[in-house]
Amino acid sequence: MQPETVLKTWFGYDTFRPGQRNIINTILSGRDCLAILPTGAGKSICFQIPALMQSGITYVISPLISLMEDQVEHLRQQGIPAVCINSGMSKHTYNEVLYDVGRGVYKLLYLSPERLQNEFFIRFAQKNPPDFVVVDEAHCVSQWGHDFRPAYLKITGFVQALPKRPLYAAFTATATPRVRQDMIECLGLNSPAVITGSFDRPNLFFAKQSPADKDRALLDALEKVQGKSGIIYCSTHQNTEKVFRLLKQRGCRAARYHAGLTPGERQAAQAAFIRGDVRIIAATSAFGMGIDKEDVAFVIHYNMPQNLEEYYQEAGRAGRNGEDAYCLLFYSKEDLAMNQALARQQEKPERAERLLEYMWEYCRYDGCLRNFILRYFGEDKHGECGKCSYCRSRNKWARFTDILRLLKS
Repeated sequence: MQPETVLKTWFGYDTFRPGQRNIINTILSGRDCLAILPTGAGKSICFQIPALMQSGITYVISPLISLMEDQVEHLRQQGIPAVCINSGMSKHTYNEVLYDVGRGVYKLLYLSPERLQNEFFIRFAQKNPPDFVVVDEAHCVSQWGHDFRPAYLKITGFVQALPKRPLYAAFTATATPRVRQDMIECLGLNSPAVITGSFDRPNLFFAKQSPADKDRALLDALEKVQGKSGIIYCSTHQNTEKVFRLLKQRGCRAARYHAGLTPGERQAAQAAFIRGDVRIIAATSAFGMGIDKEDVAFVIHYNMPQNLEEYYQEAGRAGRNGEDAYCLLFYSKEDLAMNQALARQQEKPERAERLLEYMWEYCRYDGCLRNFILRYFGEDKHGECGKCSYCRSRNKWARFTDILRLLKS
């Protein structure tokens, strides 16, 4: 069966997006692959189709339970047999899942990197080896990435302990050249094909402001996107609650999401946002990874994130349907001071401080915002983009000066 047939049969699409077929061909050829595709480029299909073309099972290593559950639910809705193992399972359910995996019931098994350190599971995997191992959100293996997860460093040992090396691929949405090299080395990828899609999202408009009154600026910004669906990211539980109250006072259909809520409250808020029962969600960075909502029309950062990777990944949750979307960043010296304090608490503060420097440089940058971001990720762009706050102000000034010249002539 050809990948195009699998694409049409299981996912209902007639053609692949740019870059997808190349990644799938590389995986099916047996070569290790590192794929770096921006949010919204369809990276999941790039490993789900090869998984469906294998006779056995595929392990998908993922960092968050919510992310695993979302992808499994999406696959099941399409009739694809998938399951996830997580720490909230009872021992009975866990054993049942492994029994069914051994019987060949499932095509995809989602699990956390910590699971690969469990001796019982290691013995199970050696007796029931996967045909294909996928590392999703692979930037978590790098201490220079924004979501470093120590358990990711153990993945290569797990793969090497299998009786036969499976197909092996790693995926991420954002990675600087330094993080890419980390992923190759730390995951033990053998001479991988590194396939990088453009980080440019032409439908996203980037803007930044340093307002004296963030609440007033936020309400002004929301006036421009009335009736649209969006996310407002905040740095703390307290700010999230503050923004949520502000939205409710203004009559917005809104929800909030942060780690201070119960799991049930978070799940209900996420579900309401996905369904469209609420239009706006105020959230910390705990919200969003893997969330499949295509009609997010704006992302506003009420506080400056700690690094550009986090910022671009969160901003990239807007406009996944290809329509124009608005990404606005508020920043302040208070944001900088708070992030500096957080950086000093990190295990490797010098790394966090260096990443924060790039973020602050972006905030203070007087030039094309899109080009700054793309250069940070190693992609050269020349000329102004025309779709950021800097370029728009330049264009307005150019039109104004043209009018002045006409009046003087």
